[in-house]
Amino acid sequence: MIEFAILILKIAIVIGAVLLHVAYVVYFERKVIGHMQSRLGPMRVGPHGLLQPIADGIKLFFKEDIIPAHADKPIFYIAPVLGVVAALSSFAVIPFWESFHIADINIGLLYILALSSVGSYSIILAGWASNSKYSFLGGLRSSAQVISYEIAMGLSLVGVMMLAGSANLRDIVAAQSGIPFILFQPIAFFVFLMAAIAETNRAPFDMPEAESELVAGYATEYSGMRFGLFFMAEYAGMFVMSAIASVCFLGGWSGPDFWLFAHVPKVVWLLLKIYAFIFFYFWIRATLPRYRYDQLMNLGWKFFIPLALANIVITALIKLAV
Repeated sequence: MIEFAILILKIAIVIGAVLLHVAYVVYFERKVIGHMQSRLGPMRVGPHGLLQPIADGIKLFFKEDIIPAHADKPIFYIAPVLGVVAALSSFAVIPFWESFHIADINIGLLYILALSSVGSYSIILAGWASNSKYSFLGGLRSSAQVISYEIAMGLSLVGVMMLAGSANLRDIVAAQSGIPFILFQPIAFFVFLMAAIAETNRAPFDMPEAESELVAGYATEYSGMRFGLFFMAEYAGMFVMSAIASVCFLGGWSGPDFWLFAHVPKVVWLLLKIYAFIFFYFWIRATLPRYRYDQLMNLGWKFFIPLALANIVITALIKLAV
C-alpha cells in the first residue's frame, strides 16, 4: 500500500512538473524567437508577460469547441487526448536521477519509441476524422514522415545500446560515468537530433501543419481546448526527445565532479541539458526555412537512414576490434 502511494505521488510530481514546463516553454519560445528577430515577445500580461501562458490557457478553456457537422465524432474526440496521453506516458521510464523514476524497465528505449509511434496516430486520426482536405493532407504527411524518421531515430539509438549493452535508460547513464556517448557516437547524435525534430513536427520539418500550404494542417478543424491539447502533446514530445538525447548522449543526470559542481543536485544537470536541447529547437525554428516535402522524404530515406546504418556497422567493427 505504501509503495502504491509513493508511485502515485511520483506520477503526480512528474506530470505536474511536465505540464508546468509545457505551459511556460511556449512563453520561452515566444521570448527567444522575439529577441532573435529584434522584438520583445509577450509583454502585456504580468511583468514581462510572465502570466501570458495562464491567460492563453484560460482563453482556450473557455473558447467555443466547434465540431464539423460531417466529422467522425468519436475519433475527432479521441485524437487529441491520445497524443497527450502518449507524450505524458513516455516520462514513466525517464530516470531523473539514480533513485527517482516511475518505472525501471529493461526496454525503456523501445517503450519510448513505441509511444512516439502511438502519438503520431493522434495526428493521423485527427486528419481523417475532421473530414477536411487540409486536415487529411496533414495527416497523410504526418504518417509518411513518422514512418521515415522513426526508422532513422531507432537506428541511431542502436549504437548507444551496443555501447551500453542495455536498453535500460539507467544502465545507459551508468555506462557514461566517465565519458558521454556523444564523443563515441557523434554520427548517431546528429541523426537522432534531426529525427527528433521531424518526429515532433517542428520547423524546418513541420510539414503536417504547414501554415502556408495547409492552413493549420491536421488541427485546422479543431478549436478551444482540443486545439490546445495538440500543442500540449507537441511540446511534451519535445521534452521527451530532449530527455532521451540528454540521457543517451550527454550522460543524463551526471555532471562534473570537481569543485563546486560536485554539490549541484543531479536533477539540475539533467534539466540544464534538456533546456539546452529545447533552446536548440527554438533556434532552428527562428533560423531555417521549411523544407519542401520531397526534400524532407529524400533526406530521411537517402541520407539519415544510410548514415545511421553505417554508424551501426562502424560501432560493431570498433567493438570487435577492441
